[in-house]
Amino acid sequence: MSFFRKSISNSPEPKDSSTTTETLYLHTELLENIKKIKEATGNSNDVVIREMQIGKSEKLLIAIIYTDGLADKTVITDFIMKSLELDIDISSDSISKKVSQSLKDYCLTVGDAKDITDFKTLYSAILNGESVILVDGHSVGISASTKHAKDRAVTEPTTESVIRGPREAFTETLRTNTALIRRKIKDPNLWIVSRIVGRVTQTDIAIMYISGIANDKIVEEVLSRVDRIDIDGILESGYIEEFIQDNSFTLFPTIYSTERPDVIAAELLEGRVAIFVDGTPIVLIVPALFTTFIQSAEDHYQRADVSSLIRILRYVGISIALLGPSLYISITTFHQEMLPTPMLISIASQREGVPFPAFVEALGMELAFEILREAGLRMPRTIGPAVSIVGTLVIGQAAVEAGIVSAAMVIVVSITAICSFLFPSYALSNAIRILRFPLMILAGMFGLFGVVIGMIALTLHLCSLRSFGVPYMSPLAPFIPSDQKDTILRFPRWAQLTRPRLINKKNATSGTFHKNTKKRK
Repeated sequence: MSFFRKSISNSPEPKDSSTTTETLYLHTELLENIKKIKEATGNSNDVVIREMQIGKSEKLLIAIIYTDGLADKTVITDFIMKSLELDIDISSDSISKKVSQSLKDYCLTVGDAKDITDFKTLYSAILNGESVILVDGHSVGISASTKHAKDRAVTEPTTESVIRGPREAFTETLRTNTALIRRKIKDPNLWIVSRIVGRVTQTDIAIMYISGIANDKIVEEVLSRVDRIDIDGILESGYIEEFIQDNSFTLFPTIYSTERPDVIAAELLEGRVAIFVDGTPIVLIVPALFTTFIQSAEDHYQRADVSSLIRILRYVGISIALLGPSLYISITTFHQEMLPTPMLISIASQREGVPFPAFVEALGMELAFEILREAGLRMPRTIGPAVSIVGTLVIGQAAVEAGIVSAAMVIVVSITAICSFLFPSYALSNAIRILRFPLMILAGMFGLFGVVIGMIALTLHLCSLRSFGVPYMSPLAPFIPSDQKDTILRFPRWAQLTRPRLINKKNATSGTFHKNTKKRK
């Protein structure tokens, strides 16, 4: 595909059909089918097999198979067992020839019922919460939808909190998550393509996009990369992210993840594709650009001038978080002439008793802060923040009084740490945290020249990245004037009625607005 610069080299090739196992079809004898099911499941006591007889004049032996805990017993009792107790004439020619179809047409009152002909489909059905009905003398079973809708309630987001905006987050249930998007986008063009990934876990995955807005080539590429995944289990969306990303050898995330339905709805309206994974509240969005990770959902709920100011503060915070320690090391070690004389004298007097150079001093403080930060995250919520705050204050004050570090270094590390919390995306924050250390090494070796070399290499690397064929740094590089309305500054809503040019090429206009309209009487 010429639209994409590179093919997927980090995803395994699809399995050859010659290596797949032979399909085992159901037997006509019910007892033989039950025997094979018990052998395959190891006689697990949560796999319930309920045998019963139905029919008016001629009795017919059937078996209802379901997994206890995954299937709803109330639905099984009221809509399957009671329905099968109806006095139907099994001996009738029209019924005896196609028992499965007759049971679906005349007896079962469940919403969804499908035919099953092989054991693989049968195991997948009962392990997904469905109930399977097998009939003696027939090699076709019925799968009835009896999933137990037991999931976590929709609560407020924990990692992406906002002052103004919706207070709902995704859950671990796939259908609940897709329903949250359906509530926001009531359009029949919102399409969902289902996939099952994982040979053992059989995890349900849903690819969602808006037909007519999303780029067909991007949708095809997403489906192609997901179909290439061949692994035993998928437990979280991070598994999918590592398989389908364009470049694995980069610190920067090229796939955006969020737990907010309003963010997913906004991205879908711009022409992107969402990937839902059953069992996790984190949803993936592709393609993802560098500017996407700096923007917050609240930017579109506040006034344009306030949102623009906050975005500028974020870019300033990124610069400080990335370059703060390295600039301090390079200036105090190699370029003291850049500092005013009073400041230089003050810094020199503070460092008079410090036995380490500025690089070792900064490296030790940064490592200590990162350790305290991780310790605060992993500890119980009741004591985690207290330990991190007290530990930082005590260690910092004690280190200054002991003469191990200077007070100026504590200030620089503290400001750097505060700026690292400005990122709306935790994935981008991790990349900046890691890149801070190579820049400190370059600053300790070559001063400002090393910092400049590092920034040039970083810029070249960012400009070489792509996310599903879209340049990672667009609309900054390449520079697209029409897309600058929602990049660094946010223009008023009535002024940004076009979608991103490189992401959407079919339906570029999202609406029209005329300011000079006459007031209605």
